[in-house]
Amino acid sequence: QVQLVESGGDLVQPGGSLRLSCAASGRIFSINAMTWYRQAPGKERELVATITSVGSTSYADSVKGRFTISRDNAKNTVYLQMNSLKPEDTAVYYCNANVQMTVGRRGAYWGQGTQVTVSS
Repeated sequence: QVQLVESGGDLVQPGGSLRLSCAASGRIFSINAMTWYRQAPGKERELVATITSVGSTSYADSVKGRFTISRDNAKNTVYLQMNSLKPEDTAVYYCNANVQMTVGRRGAYWGQGTQVTVSS
């Protein structure tokens, strides 16, 4: 089965930086797209950044210029480099991957979430 394992969440002061990682393992032929979402208390889950298999990226307006999404296809891993962090970035961050497992079989999978807290 496909499993996503996230790491990198932490407590950081405003203006600081963090790098989140999400590694996929299991029955994987390729990963078509990988996306970071986040959910803060009392708010709905929102898309943060996404990257396609060929490297095309898109970002939420709130993180443009501060966050960078990247991927290492050899490691089936996606990263989210977060700079100039603000208290508004505090949330649980989730990794999502659209996985091609075999010819004719694909699915979407979620990581367990990792807590990012930005506070003085």
